[in-house]
Amino acid sequence: MALTVSSQLRYWGISAVIFCLILWFLGNTLLPFILGGAIAYCLDPVADRLQHLGLSRLLSTALITLVAMLTFFLTILLVAPLLMGQAFALFNTAPAIVAELWSFLTTHFPDLLDDSSTMRQSLTRLGESIQSRGGDFVNGLTASINSVVSILVLIVVAPVVAFYLLLDWDNIVANFDELVPRDHVEKVRDLGGQIDGTLASFIRGQGTVCFIQGAYYAITLMLAGLNYGFVVGFVAGIISFIPYVGALVGGGLALGLALFQFWGDWTSISIVAIIFMVGQVLEGNFLTPKLVGNSVGLHPVWLIFALSVFGSLFGFVGMLVAVPVAAVIGVLARFFIAQYKTGQLYRGFTINDNKNV
Repeated sequence: MALTVSSQLRYWGISAVIFCLILWFLGNTLLPFILGGAIAYCLDPVADRLQHLGLSRLLSTALITLVAMLTFFLTILLVAPLLMGQAFALFNTAPAIVAELWSFLTTHFPDLLDDSSTMRQSLTRLGESIQSRGGDFVNGLTASINSVVSILVLIVVAPVVAFYLLLDWDNIVANFDELVPRDHVEKVRDLGGQIDGTLASFIRGQGTVCFIQGAYYAITLMLAGLNYGFVVGFVAGIISFIPYVGALVGGGLALGLALFQFWGDWTSISIVAIIFMVGQVLEGNFLTPKLVGNSVGLHPVWLIFALSVFGSLFGFVGMLVAVPVAAVIGVLARFFIAQYKTGQLYRGFTINDNKNV
C-alpha cells in the first residue's frame, strides 16, 4: 500500500529541515566535501568520454586529477600574484581616485562644492572607507589562503574528495537510484534527469562562459592600458553568471577608472567601452547559446534570490549550494504546477460534468 500524499510530504519536509540543519551546524566542515562534489560533478562527463576512448575509470580519474592539479598550481603561481597586487593597489589608491573626482567636480561645477560641503566630506569618507575595508578584505583573504586550514582544503582535502567521488560517481548514482521508493522510481528518474540537465547547462556551461569572459576582459583591458584592468576583468568574469550584472559592475568600474586615467583621451575611453560592448555581444549571441543553451530554467531573479537567502543564512557554503538547490526547487515547482493543472482543483467539476453530459 502506497503512502498517502500527506505522509510523503511530511517525510520530504523532515528531510528538507534536516538538510538545512546540517548546513547550519556543519557549514565550514562541509566545505571541502561540497567543493569536491562540485568538482567531481563537473568532471564526470570528461571521465565518461575518456572511458569511451578505452581508458579505465581509474586511469581516467587519475589523468583528470593530474591535469587539474597542474592547472591549479600554474594558475596560483602565474595569476594570483598579479591579481592580488592589482587588488591591493586599487584599494590603496581609492582616496586618490575620490580626490580626483572631487577635483573634477569643483573644476567644472565650482558652485557645487566648497570646503565645508557635505558632499566633499562624504566623498572623502567614502574613499577612506573603501581603502580601510578593502584593505582589510584583501588582508583577510590573504591570511585565509595562507592559513593551514585553507591550504588543507584547497590542496589536500577537496582534491582527494573529488578524486574518490569521481572514481565512484557511477556507483554512487546507482546506489541512490536503489534507495528511491519503487512506486515513484520512474518519476524520480525523470525529475533527476531534468535537474541534472539544468545543473549541467548552468554550472558547466556558465562556468566556461565566466572563465572565457573573465580572460577576455582581463587581457583586453590590460592591452588597452587600463590600470587595474586585470582585476576588473577578473571580477567581471566571476560575477557574469548573473545576467548583465557582470557587464554592469565590471563595465561601470572600468569606465570610471578610464575616465580618471584617460580624461580628455576619448579614444582610450571609447576603447574600454567597446571592449565591454563586444564582450556582451559575444556572450549573448555566441557563448551562452552554444555553451549554456536556452532551456536552463533558472530565472535571473530566482537565482539572485537563492544566492541572497542561502548566503545570508549559511555563509559561503550556502552560496555554493544555492544554485543546485535553486535548480532542484525550480524543477520540482514546474512538476507540481503541471500536476496542479491536470488536477481537479484547477480544472474544476464543470469539465467532468460536461463530459458526462
